[in-house]
Amino acid sequence: MTSTSGKTPAQPVLAGKRPRREVVLVAVFITAPMLALLCAVPFAWGWGLGWTDIALGVVFYCISGLGISVGYHRYFTHGSFKARTPLRVLLAVAGSLAMQGPVIRWVSDHRRHHAYADKEGDPHSPWLYGTNAIALVRGFWHAHMGWLFSRDMTNSRRFAPDLLADRLITAVDRLFPLWTAATLLLPALLGGLLTWSWQGAVTGLFWAGLVRVGMLHHVTWSVNSICHMVGSRPFRARDRSANFWPLALLSFGESWHNSHHADPTCARHGVRRGQLDISARVIWLLEKLGWAYQVRWPTPRRLARLARD
Repeated sequence: MTSTSGKTPAQPVLAGKRPRREVVLVAVFITAPMLALLCAVPFAWGWGLGWTDIALGVVFYCISGLGISVGYHRYFTHGSFKARTPLRVLLAVAGSLAMQGPVIRWVSDHRRHHAYADKEGDPHSPWLYGTNAIALVRGFWHAHMGWLFSRDMTNSRRFAPDLLADRLITAVDRLFPLWTAATLLLPALLGGLLTWSWQGAVTGLFWAGLVRVGMLHHVTWSVNSICHMVGSRPFRARDRSANFWPLALLSFGESWHNSHHADPTCARHGVRRGQLDISARVIWLLEKLGWAYQVRWPTPRRLARLARD
């Protein structure tokens, strides 16, 4: 249907409410890794943490974390580069292993975040309730994880029509329950095979499965919360995004958030000397291999135009 002016009317921001059972499932898949993360220190002291668990945890953290940073975020959300078809599918699967939701919903929410950053309509701004101390505590909780329990659904037809039209990506999106099972069961399987024991399977599930997912959840959510509250703002942006260097390593460079909001389609977020950005280095390597192309790298002229000083 078109309007009398001949233009297609804009799609609404929201697409209704999620079923309550889905909110319950979200709560389960948020709470279980978080509880495992809280238990990690006493378990490591009393139960033990082996080198196999550490190796599996690091490998799965890197795969799923880069799947979010390079795949879900820089590629699917912002189009920072173009990818060959096999890489496109692999990035969607790798991001799904982070247990942060199906690719199309994640991208829809994040594009909506950029469209309304720190204003009404932003799904996870920490400034939602005001600027006094109590309001900021409430805002931090909302931005960090409270918003995940909201029943409001971002309209993917408005914010991710390109992904809805991609048959391969919609197939990966529909298989999200499979990727969720795989991200927990694969570490258990590998832990059991590498140690040839049931204990190795259990510790693999705990450390490289639940604890790893819980840790990555909170690192990603910290970009939504901390990186809109604390840090430096060397570049002009339309919101309160900030660079927060302590998270740079664990987030693969995502915490250079002010730089990102100033230039969202740029493939590198750590744009200044000494700013660690592992995701940008991975994209550089993919470009050298010919799997990624038309990469949007920063230029001195553009950085100078965006800088505050």
